[in-house]
Amino acid sequence: MSLLDSLAITDSALTAERLEMDVIANNVANANTTRTPEGGPYKAETVFLLPGGVQENVAGGLANAGVRVSAVVQDNRPPRLVYDPSNPEANSKGYVAYPNVDPVTETVNMMAAQRAYQANITIADDVKSMAMHALDLGHI
Repeated sequence: MSLLDSLAITDSALTAERLEMDVIANNVANANTTRTPEGGPYKAETVFLLPGGVQENVAGGLANAGVRVSAVVQDNRPPRLVYDPSNPEANSKGYVAYPNVDPVTETVNMMAAQRAYQANITIADDVKSMAMHALDLGHI
């Protein structure tokens, strides 16, 4: 595996983790959105990742290297019902349907995505450093 292959793998992970952080941020931003253009409360979304983000399929075995986003899926759990008869969004029984966004789960998911992103940045920096040292060896 070459240094460029390592960077391609890291790039695929950075792209996937960035999308995951964007989706998590969108979930948190819409945690209190009771009405969407589609009707009803906002539905949390989840990113699903699969191996194989690097497109090269060579004898070195990069067929499943890297990571790619397979889907961004809406969570079909029922909305959270809160009794608030004074709210204009309340149903006939006085309950307001709030999004199925769990702030604790979103926080943990964001921390995991950030750590993965940071780890991949560290790898990219290390690969860059190795490449620079390899160039320095050529000048000796």
